[in-house]
Amino acid sequence: MVRAGIRALLKLLMTCLLLAGSLVSTSAVGGAADGEPCPDVAVIFARGTLEPPGVGATGQAFTDALNGRLGNTPAAIYPVDYPASLDFNQAGAGVADAANRVLGIVNTCPATKIVVGGYSQGAAIAAYITADSVPPGYDLPAGITGPLPANVANHVAAVTLFGKPSSGFLNLVDHNAPPINIGPRYVSKTIDLCAPQDPVCTSGGGFSRAAHSAYKSNGMTDQAADFAAKAVGR
Repeated sequence: MVRAGIRALLKLLMTCLLLAGSLVSTSAVGGAADGEPCPDVAVIFARGTLEPPGVGATGQAFTDALNGRLGNTPAAIYPVDYPASLDFNQAGAGVADAANRVLGIVNTCPATKIVVGGYSQGAAIAAYITADSVPPGYDLPAGITGPLPANVANHVAAVTLFGKPSSGFLNLVDHNAPPINIGPRYVSKTIDLCAPQDPVCTSGGGFSRAAHSAYKSNGMTDQAADFAAKAVGR
């Protein structure tokens, strides 16, 4: 009973926390669709909870910064299609969509360098698709049959995570969610950024709504863009 109350309170707090970053409408373009030329770089980005469809404010800041480093050949941007709601069970739809998008690019545009990323709940989605196994007792989301094939890692140049939920936060929000672990093939390709005092990704510390919504302006999207640009050879 106490645990349920804590989870309910945390969801309420998270609503307040994330609303600050949910008011920016973003636009993005697809890539590697039927009839389109294969891009040199493709970014697959999952927005945070309660952000409107698109890549979200953090995703927009990151992709803008990355494209600024790619010169005359900007990346194709794909916003992960999922509800981004407070019903975290629905994040599975995002895992399936992101994984299938990666597979589609690998199969149709094998020379394209892929960057996978996400903010907050979206960072969990991006991390989940790197897993090389399914933890015992967990069911796969509808739309996927298992972890991404091992060879897919050769096509993913970088994974950029902003405010990824800590194990403690995840357990309080949804204790049935599988642990968020970066698969071993992706560890060296991942930048996992957590702003100081961000209660979603830190293991302790103060509650700072501003910290969790600050990635778009605190320099970390530039840091991630530098990382990703280097990873794709720019």
